[in-house]
Amino acid sequence: MNAERARRLAAQRGCDRILSGARPVPPDEQLDRIRAALGDDPVADVYGEGGAVEALERRVAGLLGTEAAVFFPSGTMAQQVALRYGAELTGRTGVGLHPLSHPMVHERDALPLLAGLRPVRVTDAPRNPTAEEVAGLDEPIGTLLLELPLRDAGFVLPTWDELVAVVDAARDRGARVHLDGARLWESTPHLGRSLPEVAALADSTYVSFYKSLGGISGAALAGPDDLARYARAWQHRYGGRLFQQWPAAAAALAGLDDVLPRLAGQVAHARTVADVLAGLPGGRVHPAPPHTHQFRFWLPHPARLLDEANLALAEQDRVWFVGGWRDTELPGTAVAEVTVAGPALELTAAEVAELADRFLRRVAAG
Repeated sequence: MNAERARRLAAQRGCDRILSGARPVPPDEQLDRIRAALGDDPVADVYGEGGAVEALERRVAGLLGTEAAVFFPSGTMAQQVALRYGAELTGRTGVGLHPLSHPMVHERDALPLLAGLRPVRVTDAPRNPTAEEVAGLDEPIGTLLLELPLRDAGFVLPTWDELVAVVDAARDRGARVHLDGARLWESTPHLGRSLPEVAALADSTYVSFYKSLGGISGAALAGPDDLARYARAWQHRYGGRLFQQWPAAAAALAGLDDVLPRLAGQVAHARTVADVLAGLPGGRVHPAPPHTHQFRFWLPHPARLLDEANLALAEQDRVWFVGGWRDTELPGTAVAEVTVAGPALELTAAEVAELADRFLRRVAAG
């Protein structure tokens, strides 16, 4: 870990109040969560069988209303398997997805290089694709991947009716539908439907255990039994059949117990936080209101100045406002991702405004 990152983590861990993000959990506290989740069960998984891994797979299948779920060490691997399965069933190597989707931006061309699949861009607009765009594709696809929410467009979601329409359009083209649900847990308030209702639209669904639930790592691929059997075979081929994975599985179970019930409250509070931030001088948020408990936030200052002000506020006043700023194509304007997690629930709108004022005074002084 470089010195700058270590400094940021130490500063955030020492804060009494945090607006964006969660306080970093040290290993000893994470171990306590794992022990509590394991309970008195002495059984450890062996190559994915038994123990916390099987318990987690049953739990996820129950939450999503699917026949089965398979635990994977990473979401990248889980989605590789799901999309390969779609290509083999349909005989089509094209995968319809957004150019801002995770496989296109964050996986170093894994789809074509490892699975021999061909990305087909469904739209260039910074939003989820429409039914008309899917229907109008000029080449066949085996699977349509829908990232819910689309993180790199600002954590944006379609409406329920839009989602149903785009799924129907994919079916009309003979394509399967896969949900990149890394953040699906917090998407149900905006969609107005339960997890099983959302998962029922798709042939396969991937969920993450660390992005929102506070787990160590890991993901699950959920769907019918035949997908699960295929997934276990390719999990082995991809090197994901680890000898024991009970720490990650137990941490995921703890997240489902402790964090999942609070996500709807975080989504609701994100609207309050976004309203305050949008009212700052030059402030802008997107989407407005937020679709999940995460959204984008712009301020008319250089990223370096904003990060320095946030770090100084954390180290000197034990308050974390918003970090991780990036300069935009507009000179002098920076953007950050805001995550309204557990600590932010303790802050009223007035307290958020007071923290923002302290932060901006630091910016002005810098």
